[in-house]
Amino acid sequence: FQLYGYCYQDSNDIPDTLTTITELGSPLEMIQLLQTSWEDRFRICLSLVRLLHYLAHSPLGSVTLLDFRPRQFVIVDGELKVTDLDDASIEESSCTSNSDCFMEFPARNFTLPCSVEGRCQSMNEKRNLYNAYRFFFTYLLPHSAPSSLRPLLDKIVNATGNHNKHSDAKYLSPSPSVNSEFTQKCVKSANTKYRRVPEAFIPDENYRCWPSYHHKGCLLSVFDVNEAIEICDSYSQCKAFVLTNQTTWTGRQLVFFKMASNRIVPDPDKITYVKVTD
Repeated sequence: FQLYGYCYQDSNDIPDTLTTITELGSPLEMIQLLQTSWEDRFRICLSLVRLLHYLAHSPLGSVTLLDFRPRQFVIVDGELKVTDLDDASIEESSCTSNSDCFMEFPARNFTLPCSVEGRCQSMNEKRNLYNAYRFFFTYLLPHSAPSSLRPLLDKIVNATGNHNKHSDAKYLSPSPSVNSEFTQKCVKSANTKYRRVPEAFIPDENYRCWPSYHHKGCLLSVFDVNEAIEICDSYSQCKAFVLTNQTTWTGRQLVFFKMASNRIVPDPDKITYVKVTD
């Protein structure tokens, strides 16, 4: 979380008071997040992975967030950021045997090894990781994910939930590979024919679809024209689509899908594709 400034001051009631000035974020509402596109939800999970990796390898050592819940986070420019560090701790639990390294959660429990130094190995990191799994990954990652990415996403979610040998933050940190595969998704061309109309836009003929980047129309992201054709063919009401010059954070192009093409107007920044009927 970006710190813009801070100051110390003494008050009559509380000595050595610290006031911080931080960036403004939006409260995290899980129900609202589930209604956004998978691409936006993946961005949030990716920012959480970066946070987990930093907490596990911070200059102070491994840091755990004892109150790791959605209310402790905000969204800033599509990225997830932690706002409350009151319950952060760098203390690894002491132990004399493995039984002392018992972690209890509502759904399952874990026992970690006790090191020769008398500390529970990676307990801070494992606690953060499992909380990220049960509060974020299990809801945001699999829901409406692209079919080509589901095997990899299942592997990531299962690793965080099972605490297996691949479930540390170091393993999860290469998750941008998911981003790369999603951006470079290949789609077979459909047999339906479309007429290309350059520098043209259809201002009306909107219909709603889910998930959409526009609340009054069907605005989705695609890798290329072939994927736009596949999407249009999958909607019975879709008779045309318009490529815009706007892209999402992954570089995917935003496309408007339309019910008809009765009125086409000039627009130098757009390309319209109209379905050809026999």
